[in-house]
Amino acid sequence: MCGIVGFVGQGNTKDILLAGLSRLEYRGYDSAGIALYSQPFTMVKAVGKLEELKKKVSASKDCQLPYSMGIGHTRWATHGKASEKNAHPHLSMHKDVVLVHNGIIENFAELKTFLQEQGYSFYSDTDTEVAVNLIEYYYRKDKDILKALFSVQKELKGSYAFAIMFQEDDKTLYTMRKDSPLIVGKGENAFYLASDVSAFLDYTNEIYPVENREILSLSEKEIHIYNKNAEEVQRSSTIAELSQSQIHKGEYLHFMEKEIFEQPKVVKNTLLYACKEENVEQLDNVKPEENTASGSEQFSSVMEEPENAEKPNFSYEAFSMTEKDFQEISRVRVIACGSAYHAGWVLKSVCESLARVPVQVELASEFRYNHPILEKGELVISISQSGETADTLAAVKEAKKLGAKTLSIVNVKGSAIARESDFVFYTQAGPEIAVATTKAYSCQLAAGYIFSLLLAKAKGKISKEETRSLTEELFLLPGKIQQCLSFDQEILPMAKELKDADNIFFLGRGLDWAISMEGALKLKEISYIHCESYSSGELKHGTISLIEKGSPVIGLLSQEELAGKSISNIHEVRSRGAKCFAIRMEDIAIEEEDFAGSLSVPKTHPLFAGSLLVLPLQFLSYQVSLLKGFDPDKPRNLAKSVTVE
Repeated sequence: MCGIVGFVGQGNTKDILLAGLSRLEYRGYDSAGIALYSQPFTMVKAVGKLEELKKKVSASKDCQLPYSMGIGHTRWATHGKASEKNAHPHLSMHKDVVLVHNGIIENFAELKTFLQEQGYSFYSDTDTEVAVNLIEYYYRKDKDILKALFSVQKELKGSYAFAIMFQEDDKTLYTMRKDSPLIVGKGENAFYLASDVSAFLDYTNEIYPVENREILSLSEKEIHIYNKNAEEVQRSSTIAELSQSQIHKGEYLHFMEKEIFEQPKVVKNTLLYACKEENVEQLDNVKPEENTASGSEQFSSVMEEPENAEKPNFSYEAFSMTEKDFQEISRVRVIACGSAYHAGWVLKSVCESLARVPVQVELASEFRYNHPILEKGELVISISQSGETADTLAAVKEAKKLGAKTLSIVNVKGSAIARESDFVFYTQAGPEIAVATTKAYSCQLAAGYIFSLLLAKAKGKISKEETRSLTEELFLLPGKIQQCLSFDQEILPMAKELKDADNIFFLGRGLDWAISMEGALKLKEISYIHCESYSSGELKHGTISLIEKGSPVIGLLSQEELAGKSISNIHEVRSRGAKCFAIRMEDIAIEEEDFAGSLSVPKTHPLFAGSLLVLPLQFLSYQVSLLKGFDPDKPRNLAKSVTVE
């Protein structure tokens, strides 16, 4: 949500900024702008897609001049509607300072009143204009840029990442952050900054992470980092783990398509990450691109005797925990938003089944306001792709305040939620560019399976034989996910029948209901069709009144013990005119004539079925979006990383 870029040094500043903003489009936005250092600053803003900004920049004679420093921004409207006056960058009243901002200034109203009393006036509805004027106020008062920034840091409440230029310093770009992502890149005679490393990865992979409450000054050849106590900090650069190929679509039409097809690999990588280090080389032989039989043979060969040989197994240390930490868990509370929340429901089913430990799943946005009661021994698990989700981060802080131990399952190393948590597990999805998550969700499912298996093992709830069997089944999942990639085209007939629907209903019981929630969300996110997921057993408690002739209903069937009941529920809606579709595990028998279409996924352990059922649901959403002429990578009104409440 919102993206910032900045550049100082030798290079084509304008083009670097626009290219960086293009890389950040996935974060969601409704306006964009750039500011180039000149006297006065050269600024261009536009409402709508980035193409509108590029057209205005191309038409501007001023923008064609050479510049050595600039900042840019994609804005997702929070304070004030999407308009040019509210778009970033924002200029201070006396035109001394210009900045871009990602985050929310919570006390902007009182600061605005203070500044108005000092004679400041405002042209926008944003909290950001308050921040830029507060910086100018202290700069004019102190005549010292760093002193002014530290004074402002003490005044601001909320979250922010700023990229700032001062009219009287033509060689230095300033930046500061609190609870919003920011990273600096070092190039040849240049420095870059951005919300995400992907914004400048085409130019450099040498990076400096920026810690909370730090202030940095960047020039062509120098970087200076200051902590919250205004002390200069020495820090070495590191090399970004991402490669350029990971942030390009390659042969695929869309990032979403690419990321669906990457799932066998990233799920495998997540399983490997959870293993003891000495086993990884062996387990790397289980190749997801090979068929299930050969995958099984490879795993079996790894698991073969001699009896005293160490078997591949999952490690408590992958969660930054010890066996004792697991043994002390008496309850689990999962807090998350969106798809991560749905992954939490799967974790609940698997964990309660295997470990017999009660699990409660809560929306992170509601957690703090429900007056939570946390028991001794209760572990709070937060799940977030970005590790920056504002509601989830706030919930983690609240849980810690209440004395709970916290574990985060995140995809970004060093993210705010990871740093805030006592324990952390890093999923291995790699960068996910499409707004609608696919591969990160699948990795979250895998992390939940592994956690549940380790907890069951630590609690003595499953035998060594059961542990071995379940571990083996998990390592066969990548190969079975690979098989499910054929649904890319097989799903088309179903997609064509559903593309013109106004409402679509998803039904399931138990784990199938948990997966149906994700299926409904995915389809509504990128096709804009109203979709809802219901537990099949709740039909007669109100939902069935919505069924009429032609109503599309998608039933998920993977749990053998519940399949009969679910099929009975489908018969109930079919008898009232619903057009029914089935997505099932291959060993679940159905009467084909009862369904307008059906697909079957390979057989796996019922607890892990969600990892296969979700593939056709992802492809269905993708194909319906294409059939309706939409861009599945950039759905309207949505942001990839929700960094505000």
